[in-house]
Amino acid sequence: MFAIKLTLILAGFILYLFGTVVGFVVGIPALLSSGETQDIITAFGGFITWLLISFGFIIHIIKTARPTTGGGR
Repeated sequence: MFAIKLTLILAGFILYLFGTVVGFVVGIPALLSSGETQDIITAFGGFITWLLISFGFIIHIIKTARPTTGGGR
């Protein structure tokens, strides 16, 4: 059971890291080279998506590390 959880965590981290690198290495130079309105809106949408996924991961990690106790104070 531990090996499956570890594998899923590592796979998720690697996919997140890969998406981050591709977004910053490929997306930003493409945005700066053309600068058209559609490219700017697409880059903004991609950035907001990346930001929401990052916050989701942070919330998931916090809730996993500190689960709430059932029924009380």
